[in-house]
Amino acid sequence: MKIHKEGRLILLLSFLILSGINLLIYLLIWQWLFYIILISSVVLFGFILWFFRLPARPFTKDENLIYAPADGKVVVIEETFEDEYLKKKCIQISIFMSPLNVHVNRYPVSGTVKYYAYHKGKYLVAWHPKSSTENERATVVIENVKNVKILIRQIAGAVARRIVTYSKEGLLINQCDELGFIKFGSRVDIFLPLDVKILVNLNQKTKGGQTLLARFN
Repeated sequence: MKIHKEGRLILLLSFLILSGINLLIYLLIWQWLFYIILISSVVLFGFILWFFRLPARPFTKDENLIYAPADGKVVVIEETFEDEYLKKKCIQISIFMSPLNVHVNRYPVSGTVKYYAYHKGKYLVAWHPKSSTENERATVVIENVKNVKILIRQIAGAVARRIVTYSKEGLLINQCDELGFIKFGSRVDIFLPLDVKILVNLNQKTKGGQTLLARFN
């Protein structure tokens, strides 16, 4: 199993800390407690290892298709006004990522990064309606080959406290390349033109870089 680069240092530190704790307990405390702590440590390390997994995601490049930017569950499909950059009505699709999902975020289309901004904010639960505008978040706008702009917003939740974004303005990106990573539970919003054909439903499970969210008309 391939491990994402964002998890390598965390895994190393976790292994060293857990090993140190178990060694101290083995040397200083009762043996029965050591086995309990050892089993708990193995389970915890296994969860961290699972969280930072990076599965291979084959896909077919198609400029007419819009892929899901994240693994998770579709919790919002609605018409809304996007007021940070696009300044117009859009279709918003929101994907909630639980701690058990793959947390790599991917570009839904190819194109050029026209805008990037990081915003400090609150840590409301990721499914809260105001989390999109009040939580810590990072916003990326991509202009595709047809000069259509779409906006992607990575949102930190009550558990997630670390947003990583690899975007910068002017960067040329390919569909399904890595956009970034959100650590330990979160949400991703995507704002699309009103005339796209939506291909997902509420509560549908998604896989980043594989599930088709919509199609350009």
